[in-house]
Order: sequence, then structure tokens, then C-alpha cells
Amino acid sequence: MSKNRSTRTFLGRGNFAEVTRVGEILRMETVGGMLLVGAAIIAIIWANSPWADGYFTVRDITIGLPSLHLDLTIGQWASDGLLAIFFFLTGLELKKEFVIGDLRTPATALVPVAAAFGGVAVPAIIYVIINLGTPSGLQGWAIPTATDIAFAVAVLAILGSHLPSALRIFLLTLAVVDDLIAIVIIAIFYADGFSLVPLLLTLIPLAAYAVLTHVFPRFFGRSAWAPWVILLPIGIVAWALLHSSGVHATIAGVALGFAVPVRRMAKHGGPDSGPGLAEVLEHRLRPLSSGFAVPVFAFFAAGVAIGGVDGFISAVTDPVMIGILAGLVLGKPIGITLTTWLLTRFTKARLDGSLAWIDVIGVGLLAGIGFTVSLLVAELSFGPDSPHGDHAKIAIFTASVLAALLAAIVLRARNKHYRKNTEEESVDLDDDGIPDVYQGRDGESARD
Repeated sequence: MSKNRSTRTFLGRGNFAEVTRVGEILRMETVGGMLLVGAAIIAIIWANSPWADGYFTVRDITIGLPSLHLDLTIGQWASDGLLAIFFFLTGLELKKEFVIGDLRTPATALVPVAAAFGGVAVPAIIYVIINLGTPSGLQGWAIPTATDIAFAVAVLAILGSHLPSALRIFLLTLAVVDDLIAIVIIAIFYADGFSLVPLLLTLIPLAAYAVLTHVFPRFFGRSAWAPWVILLPIGIVAWALLHSSGVHATIAGVALGFAVPVRRMAKHGGPDSGPGLAEVLEHRLRPLSSGFAVPVFAFFAAGVAIGGVDGFISAVTDPVMIGILAGLVLGKPIGITLTTWLLTRFTKARLDGSLAWIDVIGVGLLAGIGFTVSLLVAELSFGPDSPHGDHAKIAIFTASVLAALLAAIVLRARNKHYRKNTEEESVDLDDDGIPDVYQGRDGESARD
């Protein structure tokens, strides 16, 4: 009996509040993921059509202010500017996970954090091994390390999969940590022409942004115009200064996201009376990010002239493409599953009885769908004149499709079992708004 008490279960249902929060996030990402995929497909078709010149002409139009180092092409505005909105939401989600989500508790965070690191390290190692004989390709080592949660959720929606709440939370938390690792990699390894003065000046608008959002959270949360009229200009200044420093400007989005308070807002020192400012801003900006910013970025980043059969053969034989394919399709599920399994061997933990290891493999395959951040890293890794750049983008799209198909095979095979779990999670006999399987786990706190 003492042995059972000392055995910790992971990938269990968790608490209802977290399940509800994650479910809302994933529902919002579903449409965005479909738009993302659609935009990428349109770009690839256009870039390989008789009208391809029009696509590349539009993408390469330069606009902006040279005096502020902001004379960028439309494609660069999409990757450096619009994608900052996506990274702002990433910063918000990261902070929420650390403050009120699963990452706030070390014991709960251990599995997804370790799995995320395994899912980054193994693809990178595989890529480097394959490209050891290609020095010019080694700089793309970080391309297969990313996970695109929007694309993955879109796949789940298309499949109609009844993925259990525990696996959904695991996938989202893993992807959030994965994004954090990608942010660190971009900031450290992909700075271009680093300049200290603009970087230090960036701290001024960041500090102003943090002070305003913490001192007046209710004002910005309730006002429809204040975030756009006050916070947005401050954010743009921070973004422009960081861009001038040589650090990729999207990092400004993350920093601004971290500056926003997360906890629910109290009124006149009383009890919690409303959602935190982070949640308010997320609800307002996620449609802009998922419905416009990320699809537009994908549209301008994914358009690659394959060059017919000969061009595709050239890409397939490039170690860069082979490394990305192997890293995403094989490295991701291997790294995530192996790391999770090792935790069960070296800690007193076991997989929840409602799940099997094939479920973890399925999530690992979904995590192999690396698109948005992978495309960004590919652009940062290879210049416009490098053939590796186009080959990398072909590889990212191909690997994401392969990972999606393999995940579909695994998850569809388990759908009957998942449906049974989902039905259990929806039973609420006492009609109190909390499914019965969560009663006794989080009690009344589940309502908050």
C-alpha cells in the first residue's frame, strides 16, 4: 500500500479550471490554424504558377524609413512586424503558465518542460549529424526544433479527434515551453549586427509599458481605446528600438507580453472581480494574430519556387532538407516520448491508467508540425541568395504534412478510446457546472 502512495501519476486529468482554460485557447487556435495552412498553400501555388513574378514582386516591395533602419520589404514587415503580435500572445501565454498554469508547480511542470527540451534537443542533434558534411547548412540547426500549436490544433479539428484533456494540456504546455526555447535561441543565435545603445534604450518603453499595465490594469482592461492609443504606441517604440539593436524585433513582443499582469483584477481592495489584463488583451488580440498576422506571415514566407521535378530533386538531396524532415518527423516524437519515458524510469511516476504510450507518441508526432517559428528560423538562418533557404521551406512544409498524416493515423486509431474518456469527462450528474470526474480534485476552486 505504501508503494502505491509513493507512486505519482502524470498526464492525469488535472483540475477543471485548467482544462477549461486550455480548451478555450485551443478552440480559438483552430480557425487560425486552418487559415495558416490555407495561406501557405495559396503562396506555394502562386509561387509556382505562370504568375509567380507577381508574387515575388509584391513580397519584395520595400517600404519604410531608412533613417530609422525600417526600410523593409513587405515580406520582412510580415516576419519582423506582424509576427511580433504572435510573439506578444506567446509572452502572455508563457506568463500565464508560469503564474496560474501548470508551469507554476514544479512537480506538474516537470513532464512537459522535460519533454519540450527533449523535443528540441533530439531534432537539433539529428539535423547536425546529417549536415556535418555541409558547413553552410549547419546554421539551420534550430529549424526543426519548433512546434506550431495552431497547425497542430487545426489537424485535430480536421480529424475530429476526441483527444483527452490531459493530452491537450500536455500538448499546449509543451508547445508553450517549446516557444520559450525558440525565443531564447532566436535572441542568442540570430542577432544581426548587434548594437548595445538601442538595446538599452528599449528598456525605457518596456518599463513604461510595465508600470502602466500594473498601475492601471482595470483602466486598460475596461477601456476599448486605451490599449490602442496608449499601449500600442509604446509597444511600437520598443519594437523599433529592438529592431535597431540587431536582436530580432519579435522578441519585443515577448517582452511586452511578460510585462502584462496576469492575475484577476480586484475592485477597491475587494475580492477578484474580473479577468486579468493578460486575459483581456489575449481575447482582443488573438483574432488579429490567428486571423491576420500569422496567415499573412505564412503567405509571404512559404512561397517558394520549387522549379519543377529537377528543383524538387535538388531539394530532396540537400542535407538541409533531409535534416529538417528527419528532425521534425522522427526527432520530435522520439525526443518527447523518450524523455517522458525516462522520467518514469528515474522518478516514482507512472503514466495515467487511462492513457497508453502510443498516446504520447501521437502527441509527439503532432509536435513535429513545425511551421510558423520554423519558417522564421529558416529565414534567419539562410540569406535570400542561399539555395538552402528555399529547400528549408520546402522541407518544413513537407515535414509538417508528413507529421500531420502520421499523427492522424495514430490518433484516429485511438479515437474510440478517446471518445469514451471524453464522455466520462462530460458527465455532470449534480448539475453544478463541474464534471463529476473532477469533483474532489479542485473543489470549489474549479469555479474560479
